[in-house]
Amino acid sequence: MSKPAKPLKQIHLAAHFPGVNNTTVWSDPQAGSHVEFSSFVHFARTAERAKFDFLFLAEGLRLREQGGRIYDLDVVGRPDTFTVLSALAAVTERLGLTGTINSTFNEPYEVARQFASLDHLSNGRAAWNVVTSWDAFTGENFRRGGFLPQNERYSRAKEFLSTTTELFDSWRGDETAADQESGTFLRDARAGAFVHKGPHFDIAGQFNVPRSPQGRPVIFQAGDSEEGREFAASSADAIFSRYSTLDEGQAFYTDVKRRLAGHGRTHDQLLILPAATFVLGDTDAEAEELAREVRRQQVSGATAIKHLEFVWNRDLSAYDPEGPLPEIDPDLGEHTIARGRAQVRMYRDPLATAREWRELAAANKWSIRDLVIETGSRQSFVGSPATVAETINSFVQTDAADGFILVPHITPGGLDVFADTVVPLLQERGVFRTEYEGTTLRDHLGLAHPDAHPGAHTDADVPAEPVASP
Repeated sequence: MSKPAKPLKQIHLAAHFPGVNNTTVWSDPQAGSHVEFSSFVHFARTAERAKFDFLFLAEGLRLREQGGRIYDLDVVGRPDTFTVLSALAAVTERLGLTGTINSTFNEPYEVARQFASLDHLSNGRAAWNVVTSWDAFTGENFRRGGFLPQNERYSRAKEFLSTTTELFDSWRGDETAADQESGTFLRDARAGAFVHKGPHFDIAGQFNVPRSPQGRPVIFQAGDSEEGREFAASSADAIFSRYSTLDEGQAFYTDVKRRLAGHGRTHDQLLILPAATFVLGDTDAEAEELAREVRRQQVSGATAIKHLEFVWNRDLSAYDPEGPLPEIDPDLGEHTIARGRAQVRMYRDPLATAREWRELAAANKWSIRDLVIETGSRQSFVGSPATVAETINSFVQTDAADGFILVPHITPGGLDVFADTVVPLLQERGVFRTEYEGTTLRDHLGLAHPDAHPGAHTDADVPAEPVASP
C-alpha cells in the first residue's frame, strides 16, 4: 500500500524595506528615496497586492562610522519605526506591520503602549522584532550607554519582554461596557492594573491601552547563538534565519524545531523565515549576468576597503581596492575600528580569516574588491521567475524554511517584478494564497491568538547578540 502524499506546505512571504546598506544599490537610476513616505507606500502596497504576510522594518539607532566618519553604507539612517508603521496602517488593509524595537534603550510601558496602539490602528497587524544592543557606541546616544554592561543589557532584555507581556495581559478584553443608558463605561474599574518589581523595572499603575485585536503583537527574533535558538523555541512566534543554502537551512530548521517540545510547544507554533535576496531575468543566464553586475554595484572600492577593515581592525584607506590584500596581520586589540557594525563579531578568529582570504585571493588572482564580492553575501535566488519559484518551493517543502523575507536591491520598486512574475507561479502550484483568508497577522501566519495559550511569553528570553538587518 503506497504511503499517502505529504500535504503541500503553504509558503510565507514577507518584504524587508532595507534602508541604505550594501544590499541596497542606492546609486541605481531606478532607486528612490529611503525617507520619503511615498517610497514606503509603494513598497507596502506592492507587498499587499502580492498577498504577502507582512512588511518588515529594521532599526538603526546610530549612524555607523569608521575612522570617525560616516561612510556610504549608512548615509541616510532610518526614520522612526513606529511613525512609519502607523502611517502605513492607514494606507494598507491586510499587510502585517513588523518593526524592530530595541529593548536596551526603551521602557516597557512606552513600548507596550506603542505596540498595543499600532495593533489597534491596524486592526490586528502588529509584530515586534525584539533586539538588544551590544555596543557602548550606540549607547552613547542614550543615558545608559556609558555604564550598562553587556551582561546587564541581556538580563534587562529578558525582564523587558516579560514586563511588556504583563502590561498587554493586564486587560482581558471584556472590560469595556460603554453602556450609554446606565452611564457605565468600564465593567471593571481596575482594568489594566499591574505591579511589577524586578531588578530592572519597579513599576505599578494601570495600563491605559485596552486589549488589542491580537492580544499581543506577534513576536519575532533573530539570532543564531544557543541563547537565540532557545529563545525562539521557548517564546518567539517566528525566527529570522541567515542560512540561504539548502543544507544549512535544513540543519537550522531541524535544530530549532526539535527544541519546541522541550518548552511544551508544537511544530507549527514557530515559523522559520530566512532573509533572501533575489535577481530575476527572462532567462537563467540573463539573471546570472545581472546578478554579477548587481554585486559589483553593491561593493564599490570604498565599500570593499571598509569591509576588509571589519577583519583587519586597522585603517586600510591607503590600500588600493583593486590591488592585493595587506601583508600586515589584523590588529587583535579590543578597540573596534568598525564601530556599530554587528558584522565585526562574525569573525571570531581574524588571523585565521586573514589566512583563508589570502589563500583564496592568491589562488583566484582576486583583488581586495574581488575578494569582498566573492566572499560576501550573494543573492539567494537568481534565475528566471520559473526557476526562482521552483527553488523557493523546494526549500519550503523540504523543511529548509517556512518561507522567506525578501530583500530587494532596489528601493522602493525592486519588489514589483517578484510580485508580478514569481508570485503567480507559486499561486498556480497551490502553495501561496490568492487572497487573504483572515484580517490579522496571526491569521496570515497561522498562529493562534495568545488567549488560547495564556502566558506564552511570560518567561521570555531574548538573544544577547546583536541583530543585523536581514
